[in-house]
Amino acid sequence: MSSPSREHRLNRRTFLRGTGVTMTLPWLESVRVWGATTPTGEAAATAYPQRFAALFVGNGINGDHWWAKGSGAQMELSKTLEPLAPFRSRLNVIQGLFNRPAVGVGIHPGQTGNILSGMPLMKGAVLRGGISMDQVLANQIGQDTVQPSLVLGCEQPITGYHETNFSMAYSSHISWQSADSPVPMEVYPSLAFDALFENRGDQRTRSILDRVRDDLSSLSRSVSADDNRRLDEYLTSVREVEKRVDRMRGDTAKAADRARDKGRPMVTMKRPDNGLPEDIREHMRLMCDIVALAFQTDKTRVATLVLCRDLSGLFYPFLNVRDAHHSASHNDLSESYERICRYYVGNLAYLAGRLEAMPEGDGTVLDNSCLLYLSNMWSGERHDNTRLPVLTVGRLGGALEGGRVLDYSKAGDGHRKLCSLHLSLLDKMGVRLPRFGDADAPLQGI
Repeated sequence: MSSPSREHRLNRRTFLRGTGVTMTLPWLESVRVWGATTPTGEAAATAYPQRFAALFVGNGINGDHWWAKGSGAQMELSKTLEPLAPFRSRLNVIQGLFNRPAVGVGIHPGQTGNILSGMPLMKGAVLRGGISMDQVLANQIGQDTVQPSLVLGCEQPITGYHETNFSMAYSSHISWQSADSPVPMEVYPSLAFDALFENRGDQRTRSILDRVRDDLSSLSRSVSADDNRRLDEYLTSVREVEKRVDRMRGDTAKAADRARDKGRPMVTMKRPDNGLPEDIREHMRLMCDIVALAFQTDKTRVATLVLCRDLSGLFYPFLNVRDAHHSASHNDLSESYERICRYYVGNLAYLAGRLEAMPEGDGTVLDNSCLLYLSNMWSGERHDNTRLPVLTVGRLGGALEGGRVLDYSKAGDGHRKLCSLHLSLLDKMGVRLPRFGDADAPLQGI
């Protein structure tokens, strides 16, 4: 049961409701803070919420083409990072960090499962690690939103054990709600969309916009012309995503039937037999759109998105790459693998662009967000995780400076911990801890 204070905060919001559906609205100048008012009934002024999303791609990058020089709008970017050119002033390219508890313990799962926790992982049948920083955030600020966090993926988790005797669960999950339990990850766009809009019942095939039409008509008459324009843009975006999701809804249902008939879990079936989109480009864009809509409406302020898990089997025919992701990473300095790396940076740029297109006060949702992009290793060929590729995009409402290349390679191991970055981001979002993971001090200079 929700606490009275939480219910009060959530009841301040403006919702559109219909049969079996609830839509949370974005920021509107006529209804500040999603419906918050002063005792006199006037709109209340407040700071806009900060949001955090971690995007993960397994198996490292092409190190020859992962660099940046200079600062601000004049920052020079490598061809892999070039998709982020529109966001130079809000981009941080962070070099030299490492996740110490994941170094020297064994390749792949042992390098992945604690990327957001910095706690040692246990081998064998019993999972043991630590709560991830996204869930620390969710526990602290999640009471201010309808959904504490959003945990999405674009690839089914894998099961079993690696040759290093680590569970494959560590390769599949970066978000952990406790030391021994990953947060269930949603990989189906239709299910993620339905959860976002509380879309349920036998009318899910009917547009959610049609079902909230009465509430929408009433709201449109009571807000400003500028807000009506914002509403139109938001509803157009929702409808566009809904159409794409609807095309996949039937595939998911058919896959569930096939799995039931065969007596096997859907997680063991391959794409597209498992109901996931055959074109991973569409899948990843949809998941980015769902994160963007969740942030725009303040449905949640915390998200993780595993675009490509460790030991990934994804293929990239549209990049003219023959090998699957994991195999391609074993030739990580090749042009083929560079194209793969650039493609994933393009997904980060796509999400940043979606947030940038969402007005919020005098800025945008991106201005009030931090997108953290990282991998579990630098070189897939050598399984080298003594340094990691790390990017941030966004300003966190002014708490995070951008337009910088930050190199900690020569700072000494005690001053280049990935968990120090996590500790810093937690602090900038109002969650102040004496330590996190293996770090007891924030990252200097961030």
